[in-house]
Amino acid sequence: MPSNNAAAISAFIEGAPPGELADVIADIQKLTANEPKLLASVTPAFQKYNEEQLSTVKLPGSSQPVRVLISPYNSLGDGRYYDVEGQKSFAFDHQTQKAADVQSYSHDSEHSGLISSLLKSLSTHSIEHYPSATYTVCPTSSADTIALLLVSNKYSPSNFWNGRYRSTYLFTPSSSTLSGTINVDVHYYEDGNVRLTTTKKIPETKVEASSASSSSAAAEIMRKIAGVEKAYQEELNRGFGRLSEGEFKGLRRQLPVTRQKVEWEKIGGYRYNALRCSSCLMSHPSTLEAHTIHANPPVTQL
Repeated sequence: MPSNNAAAISAFIEGAPPGELADVIADIQKLTANEPKLLASVTPAFQKYNEEQLSTVKLPGSSQPVRVLISPYNSLGDGRYYDVEGQKSFAFDHQTQKAADVQSYSHDSEHSGLISSLLKSLSTHSIEHYPSATYTVCPTSSADTIALLLVSNKYSPSNFWNGRYRSTYLFTPSSSTLSGTINVDVHYYEDGNVRLTTTKKIPETKVEASSASSSSAAAEIMRKIAGVEKAYQEELNRGFGRLSEGEFKGLRRQLPVTRQKVEWEKIGGYRYNALRCSSCLMSHPSTLEAHTIHANPPVTQL
């Protein structure tokens, strides 16, 4: 298989809109029916998509509808991931997005107390602002940094749109600094194809977190995060207003000169009536002459 084919397929997978990876895979399979091994050769693209998009999965055997996150921060390698809150590890198939081989697992960390408090605070924050979100808090590979991850998906394919909100924050206890990234991805595809993708980098910020109490430190960290997200939402709302009143309005009139919307399904009727009027004028010369005289009155010599 030529390498450029693999690169193109990988780009399609990594760029799949929220909630539409299965549709993208189905289309790729139809287009590459003569190359059945193609998808298996681009496994890294599936892994990159799932980890970057913070894909979620329900663990088999679980009686609760709780989903867990897939990310580079809770990866154990070899396709296995772990859930801090549920104390489980599992294998994850990046192409089918299904979990298997669930096992008990406990990830030890010197910041276990802070991580537990952050999980409680993030849960409260999620319920208040992102009711359908999935979240986790886990130590990173550097051991001195804690990752706070949240993803909220909202899919409405019957209305031709899907959306995803993602936030990733890194807190370093030794320096009490917080940094992060917020991503918004919305795809609208009714009678067209419009996609909004935004990325907000949160620069490293000092957090006045008390080292004496993990619960008070977690509360201060979440207060900082809530403030950042509120400010970004307000920024997005202002941006949408500028688009609507500025760039979009400059592209075309919101209404025709008549100030009425054109009913395109009746456009054939409009054309028929115009032709009929033209035929009537041609079949009645006196009417045509009257119109002509009215339109061009005689000039009076002074």
